[in-house]
Amino acid sequence: MIDTNVIIDFLIAREPFYNSALQVIKKCASGEVNGYIAFHSLPNLWYILRKIPEETRREWLEKICKILNVTSATHEAVIKAIKMENFKDFEDCLQDCCAENVAANYIITRNTKDFETSIVSAITLEEWLKKHIARFTYQLKKYKTGKRFGGN
Repeated sequence: MIDTNVIIDFLIAREPFYNSALQVIKKCASGEVNGYIAFHSLPNLWYILRKIPEETRREWLEKICKILNVTSATHEAVIKAIKMENFKDFEDCLQDCCAENVAANYIITRNTKDFETSIVSAITLEEWLKKHIARFTYQLKKYKTGKRFGGN
């Protein structure tokens, strides 16, 4: 699950965060990993980017939705989220619910402290990229040594 702040960093090339955001988005765009965006992040992006011309915002959101799978939370999950007092920010709580709904491994964000009580672990872009590269390197070694597909 990609948090809204990461999408903003990517869309407006916000430094010093752009390169990490770009790498994560590229991995999603290539199909190397499945990336998700919470449904409620879309109107948030629309509002946050309101100084950008409308046509450009529409184009950006459409491209993001072609790269990332849009996910939501069930009615029951939203009701549960409303009652969760351990989250300071309700929007972050909804991010967690959406991430849980798709069984996401992580919520990729710059603000991991906002997700200290989340069900789905939050991780920074840099941490995720390191883990992803390490996993890819491990799989490549297994492939080269013939130990692939569960140890065959």
